[in-house]
Amino acid sequence: MKSRLNFIKALIHSPSILFLDEPTSGLDPSNARVMKDLILQQRNKGTTILLTTHNMYDATELCDRVAFIVDGSICSLDSPRNLIMSRGAVTVSYSYKEQGTEYQRCTQLSSIGEDIELLNALKENRLLSIHSSEPTLNDIFTELTGRKLQ
Repeated sequence: MKSRLNFIKALIHSPSILFLDEPTSGLDPSNARVMKDLILQQRNKGTTILLTTHNMYDATELCDRVAFIVDGSICSLDSPRNLIMSRGAVTVSYSYKEQGTEYQRCTQLSSIGEDIELLNALKENRLLSIHSSEPTLNDIFTELTGRKLQ
């Protein structure tokens, strides 16, 4: 409640720039969602928001641009999507059933149309699950800085 109250107090004067430090830290998932929605509302109103956070999931969801600062210097600056997409292959993992046995496989998104097992599982309605994965901002932070977030 204290975090939400402080956030609301910061909005009373309709600032054009809002500085937020770890706005969802210590909040349960429901209240974190409320806080994120309030932040997004402010962004949609045109408020410039400078957000400092170690929570890369929040940064991915809330930020238009992300800067990784290491030892006082910006080592990377771009949109979360551009950072993620620039870091490589998107992997598609899937599972399918064949003669009562479940199999799991992975393929690169760029060659998904050439994966005969996947195509057959789709055609024959034997596909159980399919997921794509790309690096997260946590992965990129670790790659760029050689440090892990705690």
